Amino acid sequence: MSMRKISLVLLTAGACISQYIYAQEPAAKHEFTIAQCVDYAKKNNSQVKNALTDYKIQQQVNRSYTALAYPTISASAGTQINPNVGVQVFPNFIAAGVYGVLTGEGVKDGNGDPIEAPSDFGYINAQFGSKWIANAGVSLSQIVFDGQVFVGLQARQAALDFQTKNITVTEEQIKANIYKIYYQLVIANKQVEVIDYNIDLVSKNLHDFKEYYKNGFIEKLDIDKATVQLNNLQTEKQKILNTISNGYLGLKLLMGMPANDELVLTEKIDESGIKSNLLDDSAYKYEDRPEYQYAQAGKTLNEYNVRRYKLAQIPSIYLNSAYTKTAQRNDFSFFGKGSWFTQSYIGLSINATLFSGFAKKASLEQAKLELEKTNTSIDALKLLIDNEAIAAKTNYTNAVLTMDAQKQNQDLAQQVYDKARKKYDAGTGSQIEITQAQTDLRTAENNYITAMYEAALAKVDYLKATGKLP
Repeated sequence: MSMRKISLVLLTAGACISQYIYAQEPAAKHEFTIAQCVDYAKKNNSQVKNALTDYKIQQQVNRSYTALAYPTISASAGTQINPNVGVQVFPNFIAAGVYGVLTGEGVKDGNGDPIEAPSDFGYINAQFGSKWIANAGVSLSQIVFDGQVFVGLQARQAALDFQTKNITVTEEQIKANIYKIYYQLVIANKQVEVIDYNIDLVSKNLHDFKEYYKNGFIEKLDIDKATVQLNNLQTEKQKILNTISNGYLGLKLLMGMPANDELVLTEKIDESGIKSNLLDDSAYKYEDRPEYQYAQAGKTLNEYNVRRYKLAQIPSIYLNSAYTKTAQRNDFSFFGKGSWFTQSYIGLSINATLFSGFAKKASLEQAKLELEKTNTSIDALKLLIDNEAIAAKTNYTNAVLTMDAQKQNQDLAQQVYDKARKKYDAGTGSQIEITQAQTDLRTAENNYITAMYEAALAKVDYLKATGKLP
């Protein structure tokens, strides 16, 4: 990987957030280590904030499940006016009763004849009810047993654990990206230091060449070559500075920091830091990976889901009761004297679904299959973790070896350049020789910086793969 690719990564990060540069609040200055950048992101990154909001939402969902287990108490009051009280028509049983008594007692009419009941007594038209009706009451409903509700109550903590693991996974992803961009910026700044060193070398050579030219020891072509070399270095430095600026914007966006705030990276990176805790021989554990913890939490929820549908086949039991007062008046005088009639009841009901088109069985089987899928996904995740851990360990080891080799090459290139410079100053070396030595030195320096960059990222990948990223 060349330094051009490193610069391209930083440039791409900056290009993706070009619209972010218009911040409104006054700028603040932050001098952060990597750990401080991560802590800042945990509080301000939008993805982490949303994950925390999901946790709070789950808390409210849990409260709604808890509410199902509490009694539901309702109160009601109302009044009703009947402008036209309903009329009921029914046989005249009163007249029939009277005639029955008269004939039974042998009562005679005015002519001395026994009274006889008519063949048809007709009908009575009567109004039942009153013009005004008022009622007030309170009712209570309590779940005695409902399998789905009880499983929901048992799953509350598991649901919160699931959201907690989601927060951890989100933070882990943000953390790994912060580490990589932070190291990119630190190493890019080291690249600027190297370019400044080369600029000083070329500037010194250019000054010396001008003096040699005045004394007739070299041609003007040598001065022109050194001038072009110096201009190229200055142009390269400016490009890197631009990509670093964009890289800072990308890091701020990832952290949730305003674009116009000043961010200073205080942590340095060197070979010893990259090699520290190079390879911990202790075996990694699946449980150390946040993704595995998240998958296990999802499995627990699926297990609760299976239990929920199993218990849904058991009848539900509910307790119901009510207490009501009712009054009837011919005028609106409910607050005065008059009777209020009481009605109350306590009941127990059992609800059982005898047949629902096999819907419950289908739901249970679906939940079981979802659990089976989760188990399969966990097995696949284990294989992925094994693969990532082994590959990351290999890449990390090779990256460190490459970094050491490039460091040796850089030291050798520096020695070659120093010797070429001494020979040139002593008049026994050529300008071509010193130019070639300087070119080789620049190449070795760039290779070393690239190797250091790749080793730093390989370490991040290794720590993440083993669940040990601090």
